[in-house]
Amino acid sequence: MALYQQPIKLADCEVHGVGSDAELFIVEGDSAAGAVDRMRDSRFQAVLPIQGKPLNAIKAREKAVRENPFLGATIDAMGVHIGDQFSLQDCRYGRVLLLCDPDADGIHCATLLLLFFYRWMKPLLDAQKLFIIRPPLMQIVGESLQAPVLALSEEEGHRMIKSIDPTGTKQLTKQRFRGLASLPSQQLHRTCIDPTTRFADMMSARDA
Repeated sequence: MALYQQPIKLADCEVHGVGSDAELFIVEGDSAAGAVDRMRDSRFQAVLPIQGKPLNAIKAREKAVRENPFLGATIDAMGVHIGDQFSLQDCRYGRVLLLCDPDADGIHCATLLLLFFYRWMKPLLDAQKLFIIRPPLMQIVGESLQAPVLALSEEEGHRMIKSIDPTGTKQLTKQRFRGLASLPSQQLHRTCIDPTTRFADMMSARDA
């Protein structure tokens, strides 16, 4: 079994193990991680921030992966070996959730993380234990709406406005979020953190 070493920035949870509900959020940036930390259920949800772009781990050597500050912290937090020695039974979390900003940089960051897990912890994908969380990119507001309407992309926002206001007379406005940390707390909790309502895509090996 791998030796667990707690990364400095890991906000850990109380329960652990593959058979538990424990889940690890890997979040882009300290500010976003702080927002998630305030809204999570610390009994079973842990948060680990990464800063900047992760290493492209597809062709990297194991030594380079382990010595990378962010990927090394992920390995330490999960308490696992990587590559051929990876075992789901060693993993301290039942699910791993990638939570990045919905902009181009965030999509690139999530893609690099997905490639890391595909190359070095592929059984996690095979067991359907890896997810990408899709935070809303914007909200649509207007006096005719009882509550803001959330959209995951520019295209979806445009379609929603056309659907809500086909005649163009309701003066609807798109308000783009500046990142996870700018999401109102309740919206962050509902769309990204709460397992019953969040927008989550299960990843498999064919997605990498």
